[in-house]
Amino acid sequence: MNRFVLLALPLIALVALVAVFATSLNRDPSLVQSVLIDKPAPQFALAAVEGLNAPGFDTEALKGEVTVVNVFASWCIPCRAEHPVLTQLKAATGVRLFGINQKDAPENATAFLRELGNPYDKVGADRDNRVSIDWGVYGVPETFVVDRNGVITFKHVGPMTPETLTRDMIPAIQKAEART
Repeated sequence: MNRFVLLALPLIALVALVAVFATSLNRDPSLVQSVLIDKPAPQFALAAVEGLNAPGFDTEALKGEVTVVNVFASWCIPCRAEHPVLTQLKAATGVRLFGINQKDAPENATAFLRELGNPYDKVGADRDNRVSIDWGVYGVPETFVVDRNGVITFKHVGPMTPETLTRDMIPAIQKAEART
């Protein structure tokens, strides 16, 4: 009897593991929950990206108006694909758009934004990745909506598309604008 149990344990463990993976297959990976939703944005201060004609920003700059904060990098291929959607977002909503430039050489970030256009009102250089870690960023691009009180109300993981812009981002901005 003991031999049967010892022989069956690996099979039971394998079946359990397959069941866990099978139930996770239909989950949308962009729906990564953030512990920061409905919490104030972390305390930080980011200097401007050297050579870019846009100021850096800090936690206090997020207060007063709804702000979209986009974490990007010049070396990020999905960020390049997302960039026209950020421009559409800015044109469609007029929302303040701040960028956190993650682990990037200033000359690369500047060249990236000169080539594609700079939709950002402010861009902070997160050269050592500390601020991104505090924001709970898993990878670039990631985008946050921050209400006028400096509270994070929404997080989008991965590149925005025209579909996610209309389905997720614009409603999240409108919801943040409706908050007091």
